[in-house]
Amino acid sequence: MTASPRRVCLIVLDACGAGEAPDSAAFGDPGADTLGHVAEAVGGLDLPNLQRLGLGATRPLDGCPPPDLTRSITGVLEERSAGKDTTTGHWELVGVLTTTPPPTYPDGFPQDLISAFVRRTERGVLGNNVASGTAIIDEYGEEHLRTGDLIVYTSADSVFQIAAHENVVPLATLYEYCEIARALLTGEHAVSRVIARPFVGEPGAFTRTSNRRDFSIEPPGPSHLTALQAAGKRVVGVGKIGDIFAMKGIDEDHHTTSNMHGVDVTIEQLGSLDAGLIFVNLVETDMLWGHRRDPEGFHRCLKEFDRRLPEIEAACRPGDLVIVTADHGCDPTYEGSDHTRELVPLIAHVVGAEPGSVATGTYRGYMSDVGATVCAWLGVKAPGQIPGVCFLDAGVTTA
Repeated sequence: MTASPRRVCLIVLDACGAGEAPDSAAFGDPGADTLGHVAEAVGGLDLPNLQRLGLGATRPLDGCPPPDLTRSITGVLEERSAGKDTTTGHWELVGVLTTTPPPTYPDGFPQDLISAFVRRTERGVLGNNVASGTAIIDEYGEEHLRTGDLIVYTSADSVFQIAAHENVVPLATLYEYCEIARALLTGEHAVSRVIARPFVGEPGAFTRTSNRRDFSIEPPGPSHLTALQAAGKRVVGVGKIGDIFAMKGIDEDHHTTSNMHGVDVTIEQLGSLDAGLIFVNLVETDMLWGHRRDPEGFHRCLKEFDRRLPEIEAACRPGDLVIVTADHGCDPTYEGSDHTRELVPLIAHVVGAEPGSVATGTYRGYMSDVGATVCAWLGVKAPGQIPGVCFLDAGVTTA
């Protein structure tokens, strides 16, 4: 009987950092520990399915003891890139290292850039400072409704964010404005992402919608994704994956409106993809709870995913490789509201594998090992300049 073509389901739980990295202090984040501090804040994690697959073996976590590691490889991964943002983390997972930090704007964007943006959009600009996305629409939303001027802001990350009310600026127009900004932000001002931040509601009760879009710079070189494409392997993005990679190395992209919609789409794709990679981002741990410094909300979000993890497993075929990891931290107990430089967790499980047929145990390596492992599992030899080693056959120690 012929074996089924191989598949990988790679799930990024956005911002679920796994503790202080060796260089956390250099990034201003000593002691940051997203999962550990969430566990402490809520009196112990309630994540039985992630625990079953080995989350508690990644590092000590209240409420999540390590299981008998006969089902998974589990551990932590270090980031080597010069950054702690979504783009940098996702790129490194598939072998693109960022050696020069992308530009940030703690004092707002230069006036010549803003003036060029105003000329191109024919709309004024409000804000142009570092701000929380919810706070700035509360501050400027009423004036935006009155004038039609766009709310522009940034954060500690390399982002140019444009907020607009959906009744004032139609979504298609807002996305056009983001494309204009993307075209302007090149060279020394090549920020990682331009982000559309639509919102609705009335003064005092504004809420952001799920119609966010990210407009990223293209990865500067080849990746494990482009290696897969070159070998004829299909790469399907779910969530904001296509945006993060500017579709470079992505064959098919499925935007989602929530984590649970992302799980739905993942299950649908597992039902239709014959072979290749399904690459998933679930953003709400970061967007809704990490940045808002809400550990209880962060935990609820993880529980929602955990309760549906068996559905993802059931949609898999025997021999599918499921990997759960993260792109950076966003410790909801930490000062400020920005990302935190941390290790990220690794859980890798081959569905239906007989004990002893694949490597199991604990692993500590680098984020680019994820993409290298995906390539190896799908039978693709990545070019030598793309970093990463396959953790299924390198450096695994039994628990």
